[in-house]
Amino acid sequence: MQELKQTIKDLVVVGKGILAADESVKTAAKRLASIGVESTDETRRQYRNLILTAPEIEKYISGVILFEETLHQKSNDGVLFPEHLRRIWVVPGIKVDNGLAELNGEQITKGLDDLGERLEVFKKAGTRFAKWRAVYSISENTPSDLIINRNAADLAKYAKICHQHGFVPIVEPEVLIDGAHSIETCYNVSEKVLKAVFNALKKEGVKIEYIILKPSMVISGKQAINRANVDEVAKKTVKCLKATVPEELPSINFLSGGQTPQEATAHLNKMHTLGEKLPWHVSFSYARALQEPALEAWKGKDENLHTAQMAFIRRAKLNSLATIGKYREEMENEIEVM
Repeated sequence: MQELKQTIKDLVVVGKGILAADESVKTAAKRLASIGVESTDETRRQYRNLILTAPEIEKYISGVILFEETLHQKSNDGVLFPEHLRRIWVVPGIKVDNGLAELNGEQITKGLDDLGERLEVFKKAGTRFAKWRAVYSISENTPSDLIINRNAADLAKYAKICHQHGFVPIVEPEVLIDGAHSIETCYNVSEKVLKAVFNALKKEGVKIEYIILKPSMVISGKQAINRANVDEVAKKTVKCLKATVPEELPSINFLSGGQTPQEATAHLNKMHTLGEKLPWHVSFSYARALQEPALEAWKGKDENLHTAQMAFIRRAKLNSLATIGKYREEMENEIEVM
């Protein structure tokens, strides 16, 4: 347990969050295509290098979730990325699920069968925490009880296996933002999902003080009319968490899940300014909401590397401020880094 305790201590740091840099080859290709760059082993390495070697990333980021390919890639200085992160006191982590499979028109997550063996390989590569994502679509008939219970059971089994191999598990139940549903519908689904997840974790005997929750926020569907404002998202999200999440959980690190970078930062900040005591560390584990401005600035060109890295660090700093309720919208135009 000492190993798990140390990893939690290193990840759960005031003013810092976890970077999700675990895009699969397919998703990385989409990111690169958005800036007109072809996806190859080398361009994906350059993309990782841009983000992971950004100067002073360690001021705002305590851990990075990596994709397996990235474990074996090197920075421009010839250092393996996990080793580079360790040198700057950032904890390397790893995405361990094997993507999604269909079950009765909904989706479950693959990868439990050989998880223990893979964790041992990932441990040798220097990683200390893991991530497993389950997804839930909102429609008239979904998510079904079958999917809610199956995903909860799988997340709990994953977490238990992680603990057996000395890994802190990030448990990620993502209620998807796609759809025209109201924030009330999202609340009801999120509450049901989180209750099932924590019941399953308890049933498996998983020690809650050694896991991190990575949930979606309680938010209107992307296609909804009259989407809920920042205040309502923050209030509903905190209310849902207080109704479902045990106080001994050390940290909640939200996913951004299709929000714009500005929305994701504003919502996180508002949760810290409601005047409610939050029993957990409440922070971020964003992917696109941290990286998108950097990618747009980079465009795959070496001469844009510094500007792109500053765009990433700027976004990381804004989110760092949001974790302590110190972000303001006007900072989007005025904040400087370095």
